[in-house]
Amino acid sequence: MGCLLQLLRQRWGLLGLRACSDTAGGGCHVDWHNACTRQWIYRYVGDVPMATALKTRPRSTAVAPKPKRGAVPSHAIPKAPASACITLSSKNYSSWSLRGWLMVKLAGLDFDEMIVPPDDANARKEILLLSPSILVPCLTHGDIKVWDTLAIGEYLAEIKPKAGLLPTDIAARAHCRAICGEMHSGFSSLRSALPMNLKGDFPGYKVWARADGDIERITAIWRECLAKYGGPFLFGAHPCMADAMYAPVVTRFLTYHVKLDPTAVRYCQHIMAMPEMKEWIAAAKREHEDIEELDMEF
Repeated sequence: MGCLLQLLRQRWGLLGLRACSDTAGGGCHVDWHNACTRQWIYRYVGDVPMATALKTRPRSTAVAPKPKRGAVPSHAIPKAPASACITLSSKNYSSWSLRGWLMVKLAGLDFDEMIVPPDDANARKEILLLSPSILVPCLTHGDIKVWDTLAIGEYLAEIKPKAGLLPTDIAARAHCRAICGEMHSGFSSLRSALPMNLKGDFPGYKVWARADGDIERITAIWRECLAKYGGPFLFGAHPCMADAMYAPVVTRFLTYHVKLDPTAVRYCQHIMAMPEMKEWIAAAKREHEDIEELDMEF
């Protein structure tokens, strides 16, 4: 029985176990009638047979340090909240939320999510391109708050330089920033004609003529980067800020069955195979809220 007491003390830091030295046998005596003793043992051992419990720790002659009074078992301590939080709107419809979220994931920053429901008036305006400014996603990191997807990406590249959000070569880094800026400020016809809708599927969809020019320019950017930097991502072997910026376009091309050249098709496949994309899309498909304006075939 002394072994059980030693095990419980070493493994769970039990309090309230009364023990005394036995000069004859060098063992311990457990006061099983003590209510505190019984409460702790049933809490941490439960119905596990005593023989099984004793086998969980090898015998040792070393004396375990006496636990501090009031100590809390380590497994009972709740996980501390992350130091960063990103505010997002709909995962099904919001391309900007996907971009910001991907950048934080690629940076390896521990973060929590706060979701603004699509029926929120301001979030709805942003998704429907009716807002004069895009304030979601927004990254809060300690006392620092950053909105606008490009600003989030640049901030993450500063605090996590080894994450590879931006290429290390100065020329490649300038190229990356240029095509990210082009995605950030351009392609308005594509956004209007092919809104992001991860739960949607529209085969035979008629793409507006003005959006065709955007599609041609985007696929030309992809071909140039893949040929210059070797792929499979836009700037080499690992995804970076540029891939996060163009990932929502990949989903649009798939949702509306846009015809693409083989190089663009392969790039789309690599993006969709990313674990981060699979995680986001799975969450998007669990959303219950729908925006009627984006679920109808034009």
